[in-house]
Amino acid sequence: MAPGPLKKLLKLPFASRSRSHHSNVLDARGSVTGAPETASGVGSNLTGSPVPAVEATAASSSSGPPYHLDPAKARAYMKNIKQFRILVMGRANAGKTTLLQRVCNTVDNPEIVDGQGNMIASTVVQGTLERGNHNIEDELVFRSNPGFVFHDSCGFEAGSVGQFDKMKNFVVERAVTGSLQKRIHAVWFCIPMTDYQRTVTAAEKKFFNECDTGHVPVIVVLTKTDALHLPAMEKLLDEGIAVDKAKEMAAEKEKELLEKWHAHIKGILANCEFPPKAYISVKKMNEQTGDCSALIHCTTNALNEEGLERLLVSTQQSSIALCIEYAVKRTLKPKMELGTKDRLQVNMQDMDRELLNWFPNKKVSRL
Repeated sequence: MAPGPLKKLLKLPFASRSRSHHSNVLDARGSVTGAPETASGVGSNLTGSPVPAVEATAASSSSGPPYHLDPAKARAYMKNIKQFRILVMGRANAGKTTLLQRVCNTVDNPEIVDGQGNMIASTVVQGTLERGNHNIEDELVFRSNPGFVFHDSCGFEAGSVGQFDKMKNFVVERAVTGSLQKRIHAVWFCIPMTDYQRTVTAAEKKFFNECDTGHVPVIVVLTKTDALHLPAMEKLLDEGIAVDKAKEMAAEKEKELLEKWHAHIKGILANCEFPPKAYISVKKMNEQTGDCSALIHCTTNALNEEGLERLLVSTQQSSIALCIEYAVKRTLKPKMELGTKDRLQVNMQDMDRELLNWFPNKKVSRL
């Protein structure tokens, strides 16, 4: 990145603005933003693309007030963190493995390492994935993006007290463990729309009433939203609409149903002891063209520490726009908000480094 243009940019006046991301979504500092809604009821992200309100909405923190590390401690903390660690939860057949494959841009199965650091044989991995029978201590890593480490919780939705307690102990321990490399940074709780008539079961209520994840944000991910196409068509046909016309109207009806079930789920979980931090919906994760950038965006906004934001943004491979957005928002914008004298004192090589830290490849080349 050339120092010349940045120096000219830093000399320009820059009005101070809110750091809000988009309407009704938690910003990365943990507060609810309040950007005005458009007439259509959608917000806008910093890249200018419309963001349907149903896809990323905020809720109160799962553990009370926002958590912030002391800046000096945060820098020391992040020096020891090389991978972004996510716990993925949800009932069987919620599309969890497919979601992770899309996030890591692969169709291959993950490599699984047990709690003692031993690689599990590929034949065992295949059987484990097919049955959805993971040990929560196991680490799932995809070769296409080893910057992510996933843990998969399963079994407690069947009513097993032992499985639930094991999951709960894991969450509590990994949220505050002294081993920085082992801490989890976010939880994705998947609820499939294939079960839209039983979206919130006793298992979901039990988790959100009994599991305090502390400062680790929990994001509810509504998966398999494509499954709403059939009920959408059925409703239109029941209304006497011709098949051809119903096909044209199906997408809008799907959106309507998704908003309905999203509001239903949020209404129930909001009354739990430890409600989720945010909600997001995804679709077509079983297709290579499926876009999971909104999930990464939502997770980044839910984090309370800039170092973790940087780690996630630079690890993900779904959106270069997200890298640019956070490089500007967290690095360039604060420099531009400095007084004229302070702006002229900015070291451009250091700024180059800071900006590039938001991108997957951080090498700085000079002409």
